[in-house]
Amino acid sequence: MPDGIVRGFGDPADRSDAFSGAGKASGAGGIDRAVDAAFPVWRYGEDGWSAGEDMVAEEIPLTIRLDGEEFVTIVCSPRDTADLVYGFLAGEGIIASPDDVARIDWDEAAGFADVALRRRLDGAAADFGRRVIGSCCGRSRQLYFRSDVRTARTSLSRVRMRPEECLAAMAELQRSSAEFARTGGVHNAALWEPGRGMIAMRTDIGRHNALDKLLGHCLLSGVPTRDAAIIFSGRISSEVLLKTAKIGAAILVAKSAPTGLALRLAHDLGITAVGFVRGGRMNVYTHPERLGANGQPGSAHD
Repeated sequence: MPDGIVRGFGDPADRSDAFSGAGKASGAGGIDRAVDAAFPVWRYGEDGWSAGEDMVAEEIPLTIRLDGEEFVTIVCSPRDTADLVYGFLAGEGIIASPDDVARIDWDEAAGFADVALRRRLDGAAADFGRRVIGSCCGRSRQLYFRSDVRTARTSLSRVRMRPEECLAAMAELQRSSAEFARTGGVHNAALWEPGRGMIAMRTDIGRHNALDKLLGHCLLSGVPTRDAAIIFSGRISSEVLLKTAKIGAAILVAKSAPTGLALRLAHDLGITAVGFVRGGRMNVYTHPERLGANGQPGSAHD
């Protein structure tokens, strides 16, 4: 194998993983290290076996502690972790803005983010992971978590996006991800302003993490999201749809299929859900007027 490549096997002292080195605070920027590494691989094809190496996406466990108490551990790509922490806490209703965080101390070696809040939690942490029973504006909301009720926003945007722009946005998302080109093992999420283009993109091994990173970036940078679209490399699950609502975007453009619950949520929350964006085609499932679609193909959400 050629020299000069970071390999997955070998002396831990030669790698930048989450468990090597002495504990230290890495500053406000979070953990930022190699997101992939080369591993040996034995490939089998029409010509039989061949030996080589393959680039593989890295992942680390990142534990968030709130005021000294362990809150959650997220397995994630080791980049843009400050965005991830802020986005995750905002999505769970722990913070409403970056000003709610007094400071974050990072222990890069152990994979800890110690978050000091400016105010004591008022039961939000106790609600983490608990479901709310009842229907607010639609049957789909019976499956909300309590944090979703607080943070998911209904879109009232009148923004319009041409179908051709949806296809072009997905193509640009795929072109822009060097890590996906190297490993094929990550998800990408981008904030797109119709008529202008890509505003920001985040990548992670976890599709939810990529969206949380995008939310964190928008919070930290003050990026407006009301008339934006999310361009997403995966499928439209209910969790992905809810994270889109928490970001505040009006349109979700995804490469793969939706679920029924996700579409019911999209209908309730005023979000245009676009799936199967590939090969010059796409399906618009909810609020098609934003893309100029006419007619009533069905009413499965009723």
